[in-house]
Amino acid sequence: MRYAALLCVLAAAASAQTTCTVASNTNDATAAIQSALSACNNGGKVVMSGSYTLGSVLATNNLNNIQIELSGTLTLSNDLTYWDSNAIPLTYQDSYTAWTIGGSNIHIYGGGLYAGNGDAWYKRGTSGVRPIPWTILNAKNVLVENIRQTQSPFWHNFVKGSSNVTFNNINLHSIQSDGSQAQNTDGWDIHTSNNVAITNSYIINGDDCVSLKPNATGVLIQSLYCQGSHGISVGSLGQYAGEVDIVQNVLIKNITMVNAENGARIKAWGGSSKADSTSGGGSGFVKNVTFEDFYVQNVALPIVIDQCYETSASTCVSYPSKIAINVIHYINVQGTGSKSTEVVDMECSQICDNISATGTKLVGTKGTAEFICVNIASTAQLDFPCDASGVTTGTTTKSTKTSKTSSTKTSSMTTTTASVTTTKTSKTTTVSSTKTSTNKSTTASSTSTKTTTTKNTTTKTTTAGNSGCTATHYAQCGGIGYTGCTACASGTTCQYSNDYYSQCL
Repeated sequence: MRYAALLCVLAAAASAQTTCTVASNTNDATAAIQSALSACNNGGKVVMSGSYTLGSVLATNNLNNIQIELSGTLTLSNDLTYWDSNAIPLTYQDSYTAWTIGGSNIHIYGGGLYAGNGDAWYKRGTSGVRPIPWTILNAKNVLVENIRQTQSPFWHNFVKGSSNVTFNNINLHSIQSDGSQAQNTDGWDIHTSNNVAITNSYIINGDDCVSLKPNATGVLIQSLYCQGSHGISVGSLGQYAGEVDIVQNVLIKNITMVNAENGARIKAWGGSSKADSTSGGGSGFVKNVTFEDFYVQNVALPIVIDQCYETSASTCVSYPSKIAINVIHYINVQGTGSKSTEVVDMECSQICDNISATGTKLVGTKGTAEFICVNIASTAQLDFPCDASGVTTGTTTKSTKTSKTSSTKTSSMTTTTASVTTTKTSKTTTVSSTKTSTNKSTTASSTSTKTTTTKNTTTKTTTAGNSGCTATHYAQCGGIGYTGCTACASGTTCQYSNDYYSQCL
């Protein structure tokens, strides 16, 4: 029977909401979950209160006005052979996923667990396909809250091609069973998305706590505890020649970073001599990013700007990064580094402009602090003794001035409403994200005062693009400075996201 594992009943509520309860299935519950989501789409609720195994790919790309209550345990199958051949490709950095969640007005909640079964992949290393457990793909108005995730094979959560997405009160814990670090287990990766909020969450992992990938704009990251990570990272950007990467209008606030490699981090690839390079040479910018109330404990480098990420020093001298970095603010970055003295390392291969710091209180293990600056346009807005005078593009000179500072404090995780206000040259844009503690009968919500309009990009795409080749589904197809393919694969059209990025959808 098609719906043998699915029980659909009318709820007693006055709204007569349809509820679809998925029966436990630890062999492969994928078909039953798919059926429930289909039957209760457009106003219903799917309840997953039992134990389930996701044994095959789940593509749910047209959800609308639906609640998904995960109060039980969903476990990703550890059949590596199956996922190597069948995981859904996402056309960015060789990423794949097990479950795509797309559509509008989607609410996922319930206090349940999504277990990634990561040990199977950790033991194999970085070869083969490592599926992201789920991806918010081409969606809008999505709220994910009160969910636990463990042992993700790769990134825990990927937000791609989406707008108005909020993750609130998420608990992530991915380390190997023997206690060692699990590679590439980013908490969140945000790509080609606008108005995204990640708040009030607890993360223990082995890579970036949050990573802002290309074309992430209007992002709020607030009240996180991150342990064992590589920091909260803007980037990496500029990896692919001919593509334009931007990250702008970002507030990162009230963060506690413990036992990590980095704290507040910006990373961009250097340039390249090759027009088709996949290891640097892309262009774009990082603008209007604020790290505020950022508390570090035993963090190797609390503040990092690396404009030669994964690029040799000699290449960066000849081909500086094409990612411009400007209007970056550090407010109350405080605590302890794990190096003897070095606590700040800001090294730009081209000039980084309008970088400010106030309330900085950082010390290394020796109780003193070293602040390294290379190619910072002006140090006048920095409150630590970092001298960039005489440094020109392409050099590797480091300043070694030191000063004694002290201290640390602990952040709280209680914010319920936050907003980001960003001032541009001719207008002020407000990006807000309101978090609501919802019960099981609440309709999905993730609100913002800013909306995204999708439109045809024929008047927006650059004439420098190549109309003689075809971009794949979800790939970039236009934007200022873009030189890649402008034609889209069959069944997709080139749609405008912003002046610097259009995508085949």
